[in-house]
Amino acid sequence: MINIKTPEEIAAMREGGKILAEILHELALVTKVGMQTQELNLKAETLMAKFDVAPSFKGYRGFPAVICTSINEEVVHAIPGKRVLKDGDIISIDGGVIHKGFHTDAAVTIMLGNVKPEIRTFVKTVQQSQEKAFAAIKPGARVGDIGFAVQQWIESHGYSVVRDFIGHGVGQQLHEEPEVPNCGKKGKGPVLLPGMVIAIEPIINMGSRFVDILADGWTVVTRDGSMACQVEHTIAITPSGYEVLTKYNNNINNIYPQ
Repeated sequence: MINIKTPEEIAAMREGGKILAEILHELALVTKVGMQTQELNLKAETLMAKFDVAPSFKGYRGFPAVICTSINEEVVHAIPGKRVLKDGDIISIDGGVIHKGFHTDAAVTIMLGNVKPEIRTFVKTVQQSQEKAFAAIKPGARVGDIGFAVQQWIESHGYSVVRDFIGHGVGQQLHEEPEVPNCGKKGKGPVLLPGMVIAIEPIINMGSRFVDILADGWTVVTRDGSMACQVEHTIAITPSGYEVLTKYNNNINNIYPQ
């Protein structure tokens, strides 16, 4: 059964989403060339303690950190560690928090220094695919409409949708129904109903769509070594459309620098 949230539950998730947006924004502002990704994880832990929220990720199926820090060819779920950020890198920081018993989930992508123009275009195209997904959302639409919108935009620009990792419902559990793939057919899949809360997260490769998981059991990389990018927001379906619960102020871009 699709989990429909009450207005009170969505209000709690709205509070949690604002906190998560603030945390990811602050992480984006301090991310710089020369840092190790474990420094970002420590900063994230400090911010979560400051805002009195619990991490969604740490301990989830054994994941050892509070955020994922995926750089360049790393697609998703990279564990923070000693890898040093370099000029020209892109990094996706994915995080989740628990507030009043409810999870919210979001990801931002940061471009560091002299990123090649073709990679900048790729990152911006991924963000635009999320905007296309939002435009497909309304009560009575279907999950397949979201996937279709993302897939059409991405593939029309020569990039690839990762099939192995997808968006999802979110609430009292980090992952709930429905599954929200980034590919699909119009008019197919579960119906979007007011009160549903879902995480929309385009996960896109610059080259082939195929991926591998490294020996740590978590870090996903592009099989061909091409760049990858992830952006994500938690949204609530409303009677008239949708509400982004994890936006920072009025910004839903989730790309840094703007």
